[in-house]
Amino acid sequence: MVGVIGGALLLSACATARAPDEAPTPPTPAPSPDAPPADGPAPAPIAFSALTGWAQADHAEAFAAYQATCGVAKAPAEVEICRRARAQPRLDDDAARAFFEANFRLEPLPGQGILTAYYAPEYTARIAPDAEYSAPVRAKPANHAALSGRADRAAIEATTPDQVLAWMRPEELFFLQIQGSGVLTFADGARVKVLFAAHNDLPFSGIANPMRDRGLLAADNTSGEAIRAWLAAHRGPAADAIMRLNRRYVWFRLEADDGLHPLGAAGVPLPPDHAIAVDLSQHRVGELFWIDATAPILSGAFPVYRRLAVALDTGGAIKGEVRADLYLGSGPEAGVEAGRVRHTLKMVRLAPRVGPDPTP
Repeated sequence: MVGVIGGALLLSACATARAPDEAPTPPTPAPSPDAPPADGPAPAPIAFSALTGWAQADHAEAFAAYQATCGVAKAPAEVEICRRARAQPRLDDDAARAFFEANFRLEPLPGQGILTAYYAPEYTARIAPDAEYSAPVRAKPANHAALSGRADRAAIEATTPDQVLAWMRPEELFFLQIQGSGVLTFADGARVKVLFAAHNDLPFSGIANPMRDRGLLAADNTSGEAIRAWLAAHRGPAADAIMRLNRRYVWFRLEADDGLHPLGAAGVPLPPDHAIAVDLSQHRVGELFWIDATAPILSGAFPVYRRLAVALDTGGAIKGEVRADLYLGSGPEAGVEAGRVRHTLKMVRLAPRVGPDPTP
């Protein structure tokens, strides 16, 4: 999402990584991290024992992710529980589960939504163009304001770049622009972070459905993996025409590679498997959720995602109360998995319990 790799990848936090027709790129500026949840009747609480998969979840890993990132929360009750968490040593599964159950109550969100996923892509790049690495990674142009809301992908690609940061394969640059950021590796082994700088303020349009409707992809396989393979196999005018269906264009900047996971909208590194991008007009950064996602519609997908996740990011296509984009980490394996996530989602908010510290 924003920080990341802000955008799903095409299928979310820095390539595919978000679901094709839900994929966001980082909004500019990011929504306020202190935006309150939408008004409405308070949901009826439920017991932790009522959560399918709660007993089997990796509570120790979830606690470590929460402990590392809870400092972004601003509500007084959330600040207090973060203080309690950071006073704890490393906890095993049982102790971590007990901490969550003692300090939070469950508030199920109404209805169902969609879970997608994103990751931090790693791509090869070149300092000079050749037949394979022919797409320029453009820095934000001096006339960005004049282009904003007017020039689309095709128009921008027809211009000479102000500054070229690197050269990439065209389809990989396209996925990087959807994801929002990543890592580039050059022929000499040098690595650099490539980060979102700006976009052209035109709406994102996914290409998965148009490709399926034109018979370019199988109806049950519109994953990022399938899209990338088709674009690579048809590199040139055919692939360019498909990519230009998404009129949004993203410019980048470079930073030294520190080896850390990308920062989300909350400004902290995203813990893999336990960070989500959410709609920050509906939720606050730092809020903790139980996500229960099933019934994939993409072939080869993992059937179920049930885990605790912290709201640490956002994205332009992440809209609605029950909508999340799960950060799965970095590298090709995370990318393949992320491209296959488009699951029916239920979410439960873990709301702070008010009262004295129940932990030892």
